[in-house]
Amino acid sequence: MWIILAFGSAIFAGITSILAKCGIRETDSTVATAIRTIIVLLFSWVMVFVTGSQSQIGFISGKTWLFLVLSGISTGASWLCYFRALQFGDINKVVPIDKSSVILTILLAFIFLHEKINLPKAIGVVLIGIGTFLMIEKKDVSVKRQETGNQWFFYAVGSAVFASLTSILGKIGISSVESNLGTAIRTGVVLVMSWFMVYVTGKQHTVKEISRKELGFIIMSGFATGASWMCYYRALQEGPASVIVPIDKLSILITVLFSYIVFRERLSKKSCMGLVGIVAGTLVMLIP
Repeated sequence: MWIILAFGSAIFAGITSILAKCGIRETDSTVATAIRTIIVLLFSWVMVFVTGSQSQIGFISGKTWLFLVLSGISTGASWLCYFRALQFGDINKVVPIDKSSVILTILLAFIFLHEKINLPKAIGVVLIGIGTFLMIEKKDVSVKRQETGNQWFFYAVGSAVFASLTSILGKIGISSVESNLGTAIRTGVVLVMSWFMVYVTGKQHTVKEISRKELGFIIMSGFATGASWMCYYRALQEGPASVIVPIDKLSILITVLFSYIVFRERLSKKSCMGLVGIVAGTLVMLIP
């Protein structure tokens, strides 16, 4: 069952990237992140009450609270970096870097969760690393947009690093709590963090300036994110992080497909080879 949930997470995550990109063409990415987090939080707590897990709040240990909060902070940082990168760069370049977080996740899972790294996983890490390198063409890293320079690249790297920490902290945090409840709690942390960033940067006044069209896309991306999270953290609760994370990263296929349909972003031959490498590496990791 956890494998099905992991693939469900990948599908919704792929859709999220496209909807989010549509919602931040004119809207500041930090403000958009704060708004969509409201939707994710509502979605999360609805699932909590549907499953009846709200009664477990009083039984959550201090250790679990700590890791849920830390996981939420890492998630917030990853989101802020990711959607900032999407605002500055092409989806087909940002997403591969973000998905490369699987490499760091596997290493952290080995160190902290004592999950073994077998030959298929080692081969998968190499293929994903090579694939990611091929998809980041030199001209895209050095010259993106005259007014933003390399910002998208560094934000994408930051997103990958924090996403890796999120997976490990989240795995530990939901080990003794119902996954929907754990997701709802950590989403609350993300909400506080994202709105804190909005006010720190003085962008709260731009909320009123968001067009209805972009607001609609932001809201839909929130629902897609909520669905992805529900699947992802339920899968993490039942299966190994070192396998679930690679499956979740297959969302890159959906993202690339829709980025071509919606934004007409094309892949060069080199980038196509990189995509094949990432997908191949991900699939190899599923070998027992």
